[in-house]
Amino acid sequence: MEIHCDEAALKGITGKGVGVAVLDTGIYLHEDLKGKIQGFKDFVHGKKLPYDDNGHGTHIAAMIAGSGLASGGLLKGIAPGSSITAIKVLDHRGNGYAADVLMGLRWIREHRKEYGIRIINISVGSLTRREMTENSALVKGVNAAWDDGLVVVVAAGNHGPAPGTVTTPGISRKVITVGCSDREVEVMGSRMVDYSGRGPTNACVCKPDLVAPGCGIISCCNEPGRYFIKSGTSMSTPLVSGAIALLLEKYPSMSNKDVKLRIRERAVDLGLPHNQQGWGKLDVKRLLADEI
Repeated sequence: MEIHCDEAALKGITGKGVGVAVLDTGIYLHEDLKGKIQGFKDFVHGKKLPYDDNGHGTHIAAMIAGSGLASGGLLKGIAPGSSITAIKVLDHRGNGYAADVLMGLRWIREHRKEYGIRIINISVGSLTRREMTENSALVKGVNAAWDDGLVVVVAAGNHGPAPGTVTTPGISRKVITVGCSDREVEVMGSRMVDYSGRGPTNACVCKPDLVAPGCGIISCCNEPGRYFIKSGTSMSTPLVSGAIALLLEKYPSMSNKDVKLRIRERAVDLGLPHNQQGWGKLDVKRLLADEI
């Protein structure tokens, strides 16, 4: 699936002036991200210059803000006018520690005004029993960011379809948790069916909040001029983050609560159980429309 922003249909709305923080494996200086990277912080190796030794973070960042330069404008991100602040909290294998994620969240809160950050994209999750409560450090960390007014968008994880399989911090009742609307994908060479994490949480909160496509998404990799394909709720999440960047350009005074309510009102009901689809599927044009 090619992801691009139909600027004509969106009347020139590109997410301009909206900063998105991506907590992930870092970011590669791909051609499509030239001029898009506002800031970088590395909590894994402490390096100063942007890099991505996995590629996952670059894929996600370009889904949000990529210009499509290396594809002749074909493979643009959903909000190519937005900017990215990349926070590396995962290593070259895509693994990491809750402590690094928490430090990343704290750093974002401290530097949000400096980098114009309004949205946090977290395609990171844990399914360990210790983390699956609302009292866990990760949930408290994203809740603190939400309480500061940031829009926090989190993947539901790829451990479905059993109930109670939404990963932490997606179990937070405050954040916007994103599942995948595609029933079947291939992840790391393995075919997965009905894999998107489902609620309810241990606190009986219905999750996810909405679903978006996540199968076979083409986006930038950590090599010059190249793209690769990835699938999973990690890919569904930046589609929602990018759509919210468009929304916040159009309505800059919206609070995070306003954004969540708008998503609830404008999602397209797929007729599936709430703990599978949430309020429904993302529809960008419907989300941005003045009236429906």
